[in-house]
Amino acid sequence: MITRELVIGNKSGMHARPATLWVQTASRFQSSIRLIKGERDVDGKSVLGLLSLGLSGGSTFQFNVNGPDEAAAADELTKLIAELTQKGE
Repeated sequence: MITRELVIGNKSGMHARPATLWVQTASRFQSSIRLIKGERDVDGKSVLGLLSLGLSGGSTFQFNVNGPDEAAAADELTKLIAELTQKGE
C-alpha cells in the first residue's frame, strides 16, 4: 500500500471539474484508491465521494493506493494534482 499526502494548490479547490479528472484518472487503475481528510475516508473513484470531502484551496488530504498497479496510480494522481495547481484549476 502506498500513502501520500497532497495539498490542493489551486484557490478554487476540488470542485466538479478537477474531481471528475481525478476519478477518470483513478478509474484507469485496478488498485483500490481511498482519500482521507480528517476522520472522513471516501472512495477515490467516486466524484460524489471527493466532493463530499469539501477540499478547498490549501486543503491537505491523504490518499491510499493498494493493488497491483499502485505505484503507477499514485504517481499519476500526484502528477494530476500538480498539473491542476499549475493551471490554477
